[in-house]
Amino acid sequence: MPGTLTVAFVPGVSPARWARVWRERMPDVELVLRAVGADEVDRALAGDADMCFARLPVTEGLRAIPLWTETPVVAAPKDSEFAEVDSVTERDLVGMTLLGGGPVPDDLDGTLDLVAAGVGLAVLPQSLFRAASRRDLVARPLVDVEGTRVALVWRDADASPVTDEFIGIVRGRTANSSRGRDAADVRDADGTDGRQTRGRVSSDGREARGRPGADGREARRGSGNESNGRPGTAGGRGRTARPTRGRPRRGR
Repeated sequence: MPGTLTVAFVPGVSPARWARVWRERMPDVELVLRAVGADEVDRALAGDADMCFARLPVTEGLRAIPLWTETPVVAAPKDSEFAEVDSVTERDLVGMTLLGGGPVPDDLDGTLDLVAAGVGLAVLPQSLFRAASRRDLVARPLVDVEGTRVALVWRDADASPVTDEFIGIVRGRTANSSRGRDAADVRDADGTDGRQTRGRVSSDGREARGRPGADGREARRGSGNESNGRPGTAGGRGRTARPTRGRPRRGR
């Protein structure tokens, strides 16, 4: 099946590992990867992108396979009290100024600049914080908040044997395994079984909770930014700080 497959991806999501498998397994079909903004998913799919790795929710009507849940973190100045704790809870943030509008800031660099200036804090996916490479800031996992979910999305009009092959690779299908398993793991937007066609999921992907991720492990395993489904930190995982008057408890 000669041709080209164009796959877009939003900031903080890297399709590199699937690209390597694709090029080994499908050398006759060129894979083009394109970085797009978080708000450019619909535009990319309406253009020449066949598929896109995006954060849920997405526009109703798109086909989607939820893949993993990202760890939410609180970004704070390196010299702040948050640098002295291992993790944060919502109670710790009471009375704090939160920037960026979350869960994904519209202007990531601008929001983190304000955090560095001491204007407030930001809550964002851990993968986005790592991609920003801000050495003047620290990130601590927000342990009692559900993280953002990453999914592979596409339009019905773009479905083809080529997109089927990419879905199989993302789902962890081996070169000799059946495609039927992939369809069975997707449901329609109304919650009905989507086995006869690759059905839609609801735009927030709720019904796919706990399904296997791209590497066949639990969805919480993530894309390498989380460890075994446990919240990660900028400097390692640890205990949840006990809040004191709405502020994180200082480490010993």
